[in-house]
Amino acid sequence: MKRSHSMLLLAIILLMVLSACSSGNTNKQTNESDSNSERSGKNQQASSGEKTKLVYWTFDRHDADFIKETVDRYNASNEDNIHVEVKSMAENYAQSVDIAFASGQSPDILRPNQDTMIPFMKKEYLEPLDSYLTDEMKQKFEATFQDQVNQFDGKIYSLPNFGYTLRLVYNVELFEKAGIEKPPASLDELVDAAKKITDVGKADGQYGFALNFKSPKSALDRSAREILQLSGYDGFGFDHKTAKFDFTPYKEVIEAFKQMKDDGSMLPGVESLDIDPLRAQFAEGKIGMYLSYSAEAGVYSSQFPAKIEWAATLAPTITGEIKGTSGFANSGQWLAISSQSKYKEEAWKFLSFMYSDETLQAYHEKGLGLSAVPTIASNAKAPELTGVDGFLISEYDALWPVPPAVTVEGLNYGDVFLKYILGGGDLDEAVSDLNQRYNSALDKATASGEIKVTPDASFDPIKLQGSMLAK
Repeated sequence: MKRSHSMLLLAIILLMVLSACSSGNTNKQTNESDSNSERSGKNQQASSGEKTKLVYWTFDRHDADFIKETVDRYNASNEDNIHVEVKSMAENYAQSVDIAFASGQSPDILRPNQDTMIPFMKKEYLEPLDSYLTDEMKQKFEATFQDQVNQFDGKIYSLPNFGYTLRLVYNVELFEKAGIEKPPASLDELVDAAKKITDVGKADGQYGFALNFKSPKSALDRSAREILQLSGYDGFGFDHKTAKFDFTPYKEVIEAFKQMKDDGSMLPGVESLDIDPLRAQFAEGKIGMYLSYSAEAGVYSSQFPAKIEWAATLAPTITGEIKGTSGFANSGQWLAISSQSKYKEEAWKFLSFMYSDETLQAYHEKGLGLSAVPTIASNAKAPELTGVDGFLISEYDALWPVPPAVTVEGLNYGDVFLKYILGGGDLDEAVSDLNQRYNSALDKATASGEIKVTPDASFDPIKLQGSMLAK
Protein backbone atom coordinates (compact mmCIF):
# COMPACT_ATOMS: atom_id res chain seq x y z
CA MET A 1 0.00 0.00 0.00
CA LYS A 2 2.80 2.41 0.85
CA ARG A 3 4.52 1.77 -2.51
CA SER A 4 1.21 2.28 -4.40
CA HIS A 5 0.57 5.51 -2.49
CA SER A 6 4.12 6.73 -3.25
CA MET A 7 3.79 5.97 -6.95
CA LEU A 8 0.41 7.76 -7.08
CA LEU A 9 1.92 10.77 -5.35
CA LEU A 10 4.86 10.74 -7.78
CA ALA A 11 2.45 10.62 -10.73
CA ILE A 12 0.43 13.55 -9.40
CA ILE A 13 3.55 15.65 -8.76
CA LEU A 14 5.03 14.95 -12.19
CA LEU A 15 1.74 15.73 -13.97
CA MET A 16 1.53 19.00 -12.04
CA VAL A 17 5.09 19.86 -13.12
CA LEU A 18 4.36 19.00 -16.73
CA SER A 19 1.13 20.98 -16.62
CA ALA A 20 2.91 23.97 -15.13
CA CYS A 21 5.55 23.78 -17.85
CA SER A 22 2.93 23.73 -20.58
CA SER A 23 0.91 26.68 -19.22
CA GLY A 24 3.78 28.94 -18.25
CA ASN A 25 5.69 31.65 -20.09
CA THR A 26 5.87 30.88 -23.81
CA ASN A 27 8.79 33.22 -24.51
CA LYS A 28 10.97 31.72 -27.21
CA GLN A 29 14.08 31.67 -25.01
CA THR A 30 12.45 30.29 -21.87
CA ASN A 31 13.84 27.24 -20.15
CA GLU A 32 10.34 25.97 -19.39
CA SER A 33 9.04 23.25 -21.70
CA ASP A 34 5.75 23.52 -23.58
CA SER A 35 3.51 20.50 -23.78
CA ASN A 36 3.42 18.64 -27.08
CA SER A 37 -0.13 19.81 -27.72
CA GLU A 38 0.85 23.48 -27.43
CA ARG A 39 4.07 23.10 -29.39
CA SER A 40 2.33 21.46 -32.36
CA GLY A 41 0.71 24.72 -33.41
CA LYS A 42 3.62 27.01 -32.67
CA ASN A 43 6.75 25.54 -34.19
CA GLN A 44 5.80 24.73 -37.76
CA GLN A 45 7.68 27.52 -39.50
CA ALA A 46 11.35 28.16 -38.70
CA SER A 47 11.11 31.19 -40.99
CA SER A 48 8.64 32.83 -38.61
CA GLY A 49 11.37 33.16 -36.01
CA GLU A 50 9.80 30.67 -33.60
CA LYS A 51 12.17 28.24 -31.96
CA THR A 52 11.49 24.53 -32.29
CA LYS A 53 11.75 23.52 -28.65
CA LEU A 54 13.08 20.06 -27.78
CA VAL A 55 13.06 18.58 -24.29
CA TYR A 56 15.90 16.23 -23.32
CA TRP A 57 15.61 14.09 -20.17
CA THR A 58 18.62 12.45 -18.55
CA PHE A 59 19.43 10.74 -15.26
CA ASP A 60 23.21 11.22 -15.51
CA ARG A 61 24.83 13.47 -12.92
CA HIS A 62 28.55 12.92 -13.45
CA ASP A 63 28.50 14.77 -16.79
CA ALA A 64 25.90 17.43 -15.99
CA ASP A 65 28.24 20.41 -16.46
CA PHE A 66 29.57 19.08 -19.77
CA ILE A 67 26.07 18.39 -21.10
CA LYS A 68 24.86 21.85 -20.12
CA GLU A 69 27.83 23.54 -21.78
CA THR A 70 27.46 21.42 -24.92
CA VAL A 71 23.71 22.02 -25.23
CA ASP A 72 24.19 25.75 -24.62
CA ARG A 73 26.74 25.80 -27.44
CA TYR A 74 24.32 23.98 -29.74
CA ASN A 75 21.47 26.34 -28.89
CA ALA A 76 23.65 29.34 -29.64
CA SER A 77 25.17 28.06 -32.87
CA ASN A 78 22.72 25.82 -34.72
CA GLU A 79 21.18 27.28 -37.87
CA ASP A 80 17.99 25.21 -37.66
CA ASN A 81 16.22 27.44 -35.14
CA ILE A 82 16.24 24.64 -32.54
CA HIS A 83 16.36 25.21 -28.79
CA VAL A 84 17.03 22.24 -26.50
CA GLU A 85 16.14 22.19 -22.83
CA VAL A 86 17.84 19.65 -20.55
CA LYS A 87 16.04 18.25 -17.52
CA SER A 88 18.05 16.15 -15.07
CA MET A 89 15.82 13.60 -13.35
CA ALA A 90 18.18 11.44 -11.31
CA GLU A 91 15.46 10.22 -8.95
CA ASN A 92 12.67 7.94 -10.21
CA TYR A 93 13.75 8.48 -13.80
CA ALA A 94 12.14 5.35 -15.28
CA GLN A 95 8.86 5.95 -13.44
CA SER A 96 8.83 9.57 -14.58
CA VAL A 97 9.28 8.45 -18.18
CA ASP A 98 6.38 5.99 -17.81
CA ILE A 99 4.10 8.71 -16.48
CA ALA A 100 5.12 11.18 -19.18
CA PHE A 101 4.34 8.70 -21.96
CA ALA A 102 1.06 7.68 -20.35
CA SER A 103 -0.02 11.33 -20.29
CA GLY A 104 1.21 12.07 -23.83
CA GLN A 105 3.80 14.54 -22.57
CA SER A 106 7.04 12.67 -23.15
CA PRO A 107 10.36 14.40 -23.74
CA ASP A 108 11.68 14.49 -27.30
CA ILE A 109 15.04 12.96 -26.36
CA LEU A 110 15.60 10.27 -23.74
CA ARG A 111 18.61 8.71 -22.07
CA PRO A 112 18.12 4.91 -21.97
CA ASN A 113 20.69 2.63 -20.35
CA GLN A 114 21.29 -1.09 -19.86
CA ASP A 115 18.49 -1.30 -17.29
CA THR A 116 15.80 0.68 -19.12
CA MET A 117 16.49 -0.03 -22.80
CA ILE A 118 14.50 -3.26 -23.06
CA PRO A 119 11.55 -2.00 -20.95
CA PHE A 120 11.43 1.20 -23.05
CA MET A 121 11.52 -0.92 -26.22
CA LYS A 122 8.70 -3.20 -25.07
CA LYS A 123 6.58 -0.14 -24.25
CA GLU A 124 7.34 1.33 -27.71
CA TYR A 125 8.82 4.54 -26.32
CA LEU A 126 11.71 4.74 -28.80
CA GLU A 127 11.94 5.72 -32.46
CA PRO A 128 14.12 3.63 -34.84
CA LEU A 129 17.12 5.60 -36.07
CA ASP A 130 17.87 3.58 -39.22
CA SER A 131 16.27 6.02 -41.67
CA TYR A 132 18.32 8.88 -40.22
CA LEU A 133 21.71 7.15 -40.17
CA THR A 134 24.06 8.08 -43.00
CA ASP A 135 26.43 5.49 -44.45
CA GLU A 136 29.28 7.31 -42.71
CA MET A 137 27.59 7.03 -39.31
CA LYS A 138 26.72 3.39 -39.87
CA GLN A 139 30.37 2.66 -40.57
CA LYS A 140 31.50 4.69 -37.56
CA PHE A 141 29.21 2.85 -35.11
CA GLU A 142 28.96 -0.55 -36.80
CA ALA A 143 31.23 -2.33 -34.32
CA THR A 144 29.04 -1.16 -31.43
CA PHE A 145 25.70 -2.50 -32.67
CA GLN A 146 24.49 -5.33 -30.40
CA ASP A 147 21.28 -7.32 -30.35
CA GLN A 148 19.20 -6.72 -27.24
CA VAL A 149 21.42 -3.74 -26.37
CA ASN A 150 20.80 -1.05 -28.98
CA GLN A 151 19.54 -3.20 -31.86
CA PHE A 152 16.19 -5.01 -31.85
CA ASP A 153 14.74 -7.00 -34.75
CA GLY A 154 17.39 -5.50 -36.99
CA LYS A 155 16.58 -1.87 -36.11
CA ILE A 156 18.85 0.58 -34.27
CA TYR A 157 17.31 2.61 -31.44
CA SER A 158 20.31 4.25 -29.79
CA LEU A 159 24.01 4.77 -30.36
CA PRO A 160 26.70 4.54 -27.67
CA ASN A 161 29.02 7.19 -26.34
CA PHE A 162 30.98 5.82 -23.40
CA GLY A 163 31.40 2.73 -21.27
CA TYR A 164 33.56 1.30 -18.52
CA THR A 165 36.45 -1.10 -18.53
CA LEU A 166 36.90 -3.41 -15.54
CA ARG A 167 40.22 -3.66 -13.74
CA LEU A 168 42.04 -4.65 -10.57
CA VAL A 169 42.64 -1.44 -8.58
CA TYR A 170 45.60 -1.62 -6.22
CA ASN A 171 47.58 0.41 -3.69
CA VAL A 172 51.13 0.69 -5.06
CA GLU A 173 52.53 1.67 -1.67
CA LEU A 174 51.08 -1.36 0.09
CA PHE A 175 52.44 -3.62 -2.63
CA GLU A 176 55.91 -2.21 -2.00
CA LYS A 177 55.46 -2.50 1.78
CA ALA A 178 54.53 -6.18 1.40
CA GLY A 179 57.36 -6.88 -1.05
CA ILE A 180 55.00 -7.69 -3.94
CA GLU A 181 56.77 -6.94 -7.22
CA LYS A 182 53.83 -7.09 -9.64
CA PRO A 183 50.03 -7.38 -9.57
CA PRO A 184 48.59 -10.91 -9.30
CA ALA A 185 47.95 -12.72 -12.59
CA SER A 186 46.09 -15.75 -11.16
CA LEU A 187 43.65 -16.44 -8.33
CA ASP A 188 46.37 -18.13 -6.29
CA GLU A 189 48.54 -15.03 -6.62
CA LEU A 190 45.57 -12.82 -5.66
CA VAL A 191 45.00 -14.77 -2.44
CA ASP A 192 48.72 -14.76 -1.66
CA ALA A 193 49.10 -11.01 -2.28
CA ALA A 194 46.08 -10.21 -0.09
CA LYS A 195 47.57 -12.24 2.76
CA LYS A 196 51.00 -10.60 2.47
CA ILE A 197 49.49 -7.10 2.54
CA THR A 198 47.40 -7.95 5.58
CA ASP A 199 50.36 -9.49 7.40
CA VAL A 200 52.40 -6.28 7.10
CA GLY A 201 49.55 -3.80 7.39
CA LYS A 202 46.97 -5.15 9.84
CA ALA A 203 48.52 -3.33 12.78
CA ASP A 204 47.85 -0.09 10.91
CA GLY A 205 44.32 -1.11 9.92
CA GLN A 206 45.39 -2.12 6.38
CA TYR A 207 43.95 -5.21 4.69
CA GLY A 208 44.63 -6.94 1.42
CA PHE A 209 41.25 -7.04 -0.28
CA ALA A 210 37.69 -5.72 -0.18
CA LEU A 211 34.43 -5.74 -2.13
CA ASN A 212 31.13 -3.90 -1.70
CA PHE A 213 29.25 -6.93 -0.38
CA LYS A 214 26.39 -4.82 0.95
CA SER A 215 25.12 -5.36 -2.62
CA PRO A 216 26.32 -8.93 -3.32
CA LYS A 217 25.36 -9.10 -6.99
CA SER A 218 26.86 -5.67 -7.67
CA ALA A 219 30.07 -6.78 -5.95
CA LEU A 220 30.37 -9.94 -8.06
CA ASP A 221 29.39 -8.17 -11.27
CA ARG A 222 32.40 -5.87 -10.87
CA SER A 223 34.83 -8.59 -9.74
CA ALA A 224 34.01 -12.25 -10.46
CA ARG A 225 32.59 -11.16 -13.81
CA GLU A 226 35.91 -9.67 -14.88
CA ILE A 227 37.97 -12.64 -13.73
CA LEU A 228 35.66 -15.10 -15.47
CA GLN A 229 35.46 -13.23 -18.77
CA LEU A 230 39.25 -12.95 -19.02
CA SER A 231 39.35 -16.67 -18.24
CA GLY A 232 37.02 -17.41 -21.16
CA TYR A 233 33.64 -17.67 -19.38
CA ASP A 234 30.60 -15.43 -19.41
CA GLY A 235 30.62 -13.31 -16.27
CA PHE A 236 26.91 -13.71 -15.56
CA GLY A 237 26.64 -17.50 -15.42
CA PHE A 238 25.39 -18.00 -18.98
CA ASP A 239 26.93 -20.44 -21.47
CA HIS A 240 26.54 -18.95 -24.95
CA LYS A 241 27.48 -22.23 -26.60
CA THR A 242 24.55 -24.10 -25.08
CA ALA A 243 22.22 -21.12 -24.40
CA LYS A 244 21.81 -22.38 -20.83
CA PHE A 245 22.86 -21.07 -17.43
CA ASP A 246 25.85 -22.77 -15.83
CA PHE A 247 27.44 -21.24 -12.73
CA THR A 248 30.08 -23.98 -12.45
CA PRO A 249 32.96 -21.68 -13.58
CA TYR A 250 32.20 -19.43 -10.60
CA LYS A 251 33.35 -22.06 -8.14
CA GLU A 252 37.09 -21.36 -8.25
CA VAL A 253 36.55 -17.60 -8.03
CA ILE A 254 34.20 -17.91 -5.07
CA GLU A 255 36.57 -20.34 -3.34
CA ALA A 256 39.37 -17.76 -3.72
CA PHE A 257 37.18 -15.01 -2.24
CA LYS A 258 36.22 -17.29 0.65
CA GLN A 259 39.88 -18.13 1.25
CA MET A 260 40.72 -14.42 1.57
CA LYS A 261 37.83 -14.02 4.00
CA ASP A 262 38.93 -17.04 6.04
CA ASP A 263 42.54 -15.80 6.04
CA GLY A 264 41.43 -12.49 7.53
CA SER A 265 42.72 -10.75 4.40
CA MET A 266 39.46 -8.91 3.72
CA LEU A 267 38.65 -5.59 5.31
CA PRO A 268 36.48 -6.32 8.38
CA GLY A 269 32.80 -5.68 7.79
CA VAL A 270 32.80 -6.20 4.02
CA GLU A 271 29.38 -7.88 4.26
CA SER A 272 27.86 -4.44 5.02
CA LEU A 273 30.27 -2.35 2.94
CA ASP A 274 28.85 -0.18 0.14
CA ILE A 275 30.94 1.03 -2.78
CA ASP A 276 31.48 4.65 -1.69
CA PRO A 277 32.63 3.74 1.85
CA LEU A 278 34.94 1.18 0.20
CA ARG A 279 36.38 3.89 -2.03
CA ALA A 280 36.84 6.19 0.95
CA GLN A 281 38.79 3.48 2.78
CA PHE A 282 40.93 2.79 -0.29
CA ALA A 283 41.69 6.51 -0.71
CA GLU A 284 42.91 6.55 2.90
CA GLY A 285 45.26 3.63 2.23
CA LYS A 286 43.38 0.95 4.17
CA ILE A 287 42.73 -1.48 1.28
CA GLY A 288 45.34 -3.21 -0.86
CA MET A 289 43.17 -4.33 -3.80
CA TYR A 290 39.64 -4.45 -5.16
CA LEU A 291 38.01 -4.84 -8.58
CA SER A 292 35.87 -2.19 -10.22
CA TYR A 293 35.07 0.05 -13.18
CA SER A 294 37.07 2.76 -14.90
CA ALA A 295 34.90 5.37 -13.14
CA GLU A 296 37.36 5.01 -10.24
CA ALA A 297 39.84 7.33 -11.96
CA GLY A 298 37.38 10.21 -11.67
CA VAL A 299 36.37 9.18 -8.15
CA TYR A 300 39.92 9.49 -6.82
CA SER A 301 40.43 12.76 -8.64
CA SER A 302 37.46 14.58 -7.12
CA GLN A 303 35.03 12.63 -4.93
CA PHE A 304 37.59 10.92 -2.71
CA PRO A 305 41.01 12.44 -3.44
CA ALA A 306 43.50 9.62 -2.99
CA LYS A 307 46.14 10.08 -0.31
CA ILE A 308 48.18 7.17 -1.67
CA GLU A 309 49.77 6.13 -4.95
CA TRP A 310 47.47 3.74 -6.77
CA ALA A 311 47.15 2.08 -10.17
CA ALA A 312 44.90 -0.23 -12.19
CA THR A 313 45.65 -3.30 -14.28
CA LEU A 314 43.94 -6.29 -15.86
CA ALA A 315 42.25 -8.57 -13.37
CA PRO A 316 43.81 -11.92 -12.58
CA THR A 317 42.41 -14.97 -14.34
CA ILE A 318 41.62 -18.35 -12.81
CA THR A 319 44.92 -19.93 -13.88
CA GLY A 320 46.97 -16.92 -14.94
CA GLU A 321 46.28 -17.56 -18.63
CA ILE A 322 44.11 -15.11 -20.58
CA LYS A 323 41.54 -17.06 -22.60
CA GLY A 324 39.01 -14.33 -23.25
CA THR A 325 38.42 -10.61 -22.82
CA SER A 326 37.24 -8.26 -20.10
CA GLY A 327 33.70 -7.07 -20.82
CA PHE A 328 33.23 -3.40 -21.70
CA ALA A 329 30.35 -2.43 -19.43
CA ASN A 330 27.23 -0.25 -19.70
CA SER A 331 28.19 1.01 -23.13
CA GLY A 332 25.46 0.24 -25.64
CA GLN A 333 23.17 3.23 -25.30
CA TRP A 334 23.30 6.96 -24.80
CA LEU A 335 20.61 9.03 -26.55
CA ALA A 336 17.33 8.09 -28.21
CA ILE A 337 14.35 9.84 -29.83
CA SER A 338 10.88 9.57 -28.32
CA SER A 339 8.31 7.80 -30.48
CA GLN A 340 5.83 10.48 -29.32
CA SER A 341 7.96 13.44 -30.37
CA LYS A 342 6.39 15.72 -32.97
CA TYR A 343 9.84 16.91 -33.96
CA LYS A 344 11.81 13.80 -34.80
CA GLU A 345 13.74 15.43 -37.66
CA GLU A 346 14.84 18.24 -35.37
CA ALA A 347 15.66 15.78 -32.61
CA TRP A 348 17.90 13.87 -35.01
CA LYS A 349 19.74 17.08 -35.94
CA PHE A 350 20.52 17.54 -32.26
CA LEU A 351 21.57 13.89 -31.88
CA SER A 352 23.88 14.30 -34.88
CA PHE A 353 25.60 17.14 -33.03
CA MET A 354 25.89 15.13 -29.82
CA TYR A 355 27.26 12.10 -31.70
CA SER A 356 29.78 14.16 -33.68
CA ASP A 357 33.47 13.33 -33.37
CA GLU A 358 34.05 16.69 -31.68
CA THR A 359 31.53 16.06 -28.89
CA LEU A 360 32.40 12.40 -28.32
CA GLN A 361 36.12 13.13 -28.30
CA ALA A 362 35.72 15.96 -25.78
CA TYR A 363 33.63 13.69 -23.54
CA HIS A 364 36.38 11.06 -23.56
CA GLU A 365 39.25 13.51 -23.05
CA LYS A 366 37.56 15.16 -20.07
CA GLY A 367 37.49 11.77 -18.36
CA LEU A 368 33.69 11.53 -18.21
CA GLY A 369 33.77 8.03 -19.70
CA LEU A 370 35.95 5.96 -22.01
CA SER A 371 34.64 6.10 -25.56
CA ALA A 372 32.87 3.00 -26.83
CA VAL A 373 33.44 4.11 -30.44
CA PRO A 374 36.70 2.59 -31.77
CA THR A 375 37.72 5.57 -33.95
CA ILE A 376 37.16 8.01 -31.08
CA ALA A 377 39.00 5.87 -28.52
CA SER A 378 41.95 5.51 -30.91
CA ASN A 379 42.22 9.17 -31.93
CA ALA A 380 41.36 10.96 -28.69
CA LYS A 381 43.95 11.99 -26.15
CA ALA A 382 44.01 10.04 -22.89
CA PRO A 383 42.01 11.78 -20.14
CA GLU A 384 44.19 13.75 -17.75
CA LEU A 385 43.32 11.73 -14.67
CA THR A 386 45.71 9.97 -12.31
CA GLY A 387 45.47 6.21 -12.73
CA VAL A 388 43.41 6.31 -15.94
CA ASP A 389 46.21 4.73 -18.01
CA GLY A 390 45.49 1.33 -16.50
CA PHE A 391 41.84 1.57 -17.55
CA LEU A 392 42.32 2.51 -21.20
CA ILE A 393 40.85 0.14 -23.77
CA SER A 394 43.25 -2.59 -24.87
CA GLU A 395 43.13 -5.72 -26.99
CA TYR A 396 41.75 -7.54 -23.93
CA ASP A 397 38.55 -5.46 -23.74
CA ALA A 398 35.46 -6.34 -25.77
CA LEU A 399 31.69 -6.19 -26.05
CA TRP A 400 30.39 -9.58 -24.95
CA PRO A 401 27.05 -10.93 -26.18
CA VAL A 402 24.34 -10.12 -23.68
CA PRO A 403 22.96 -12.97 -21.55
CA PRO A 404 19.18 -13.15 -21.12
CA ALA A 405 17.69 -11.35 -18.14
CA VAL A 406 15.44 -13.69 -16.18
CA THR A 407 13.36 -13.35 -13.03
CA VAL A 408 14.48 -16.18 -10.79
CA GLU A 409 12.62 -17.54 -7.78
CA GLY A 410 14.60 -17.44 -4.54
CA LEU A 411 18.02 -15.93 -3.93
CA ASN A 412 20.02 -14.59 -6.88
CA TYR A 413 23.58 -15.76 -7.48
CA GLY A 414 25.08 -12.81 -5.64
CA ASP A 415 23.23 -13.61 -2.43
CA VAL A 416 23.93 -17.35 -2.73
CA PHE A 417 27.66 -16.91 -3.23
CA LEU A 418 28.02 -14.31 -0.46
CA LYS A 419 26.27 -16.69 1.91
CA TYR A 420 28.90 -19.30 1.10
CA ILE A 421 31.82 -16.85 1.39
CA LEU A 422 30.69 -15.81 4.86
CA GLY A 423 29.43 -19.08 6.26
CA GLY A 424 30.60 -21.96 4.09
CA GLY A 425 28.43 -24.92 3.15
CA ASP A 426 28.24 -27.14 0.07
CA LEU A 427 29.29 -25.04 -2.93
CA ASP A 428 28.55 -27.83 -5.43
CA GLU A 429 25.02 -28.07 -4.12
CA ALA A 430 24.62 -24.28 -4.25
CA VAL A 431 25.78 -24.17 -7.89
CA SER A 432 23.48 -27.04 -8.85
CA ASP A 433 20.52 -25.25 -7.27
CA LEU A 434 21.38 -22.01 -9.07
CA ASN A 435 21.61 -23.81 -12.41
CA GLN A 436 18.24 -25.45 -11.85
CA ARG A 437 16.43 -22.28 -10.78
CA TYR A 438 17.94 -19.99 -13.44
CA ASN A 439 17.30 -22.47 -16.25
CA SER A 440 13.76 -23.01 -15.03
CA ALA A 441 13.20 -19.24 -15.21
CA LEU A 442 14.80 -19.20 -18.68
CA ASP A 443 12.54 -22.03 -19.90
CA LYS A 444 9.45 -20.17 -18.70
CA ALA A 445 10.54 -16.93 -20.37
CA THR A 446 11.32 -18.62 -23.69
CA ALA A 447 8.06 -20.61 -23.62
CA SER A 448 6.09 -17.41 -23.18
CA GLY A 449 8.00 -15.71 -26.00
CA GLU A 450 9.41 -13.07 -23.65
CA ILE A 451 12.99 -14.16 -24.38
CA LYS A 452 14.62 -15.73 -27.43
CA VAL A 453 17.93 -17.56 -27.04
CA THR A 454 19.92 -19.46 -29.64
CA PRO A 455 22.90 -21.73 -28.92
CA ASP A 456 26.15 -20.66 -30.60
CA ALA A 457 28.41 -23.70 -30.64
CA SER A 458 31.16 -21.71 -32.38
CA PHE A 459 31.35 -18.96 -29.75
CA ASP A 460 34.96 -18.40 -28.70
CA PRO A 461 35.70 -15.42 -26.41
CA ILE A 462 39.35 -15.36 -27.41
CA LYS A 463 38.23 -14.24 -30.88
CA LEU A 464 36.86 -11.06 -29.31
CA GLN A 465 40.37 -9.84 -28.52
CA GLY A 466 41.23 -6.63 -30.35
CA SER A 467 37.64 -6.05 -31.49
CA MET A 468 37.34 -2.65 -29.80
CA LEU A 469 40.46 -1.21 -31.39
CA ALA A 470 40.10 0.79 -34.60
CA LYS A 471 41.13 -1.20 -37.64
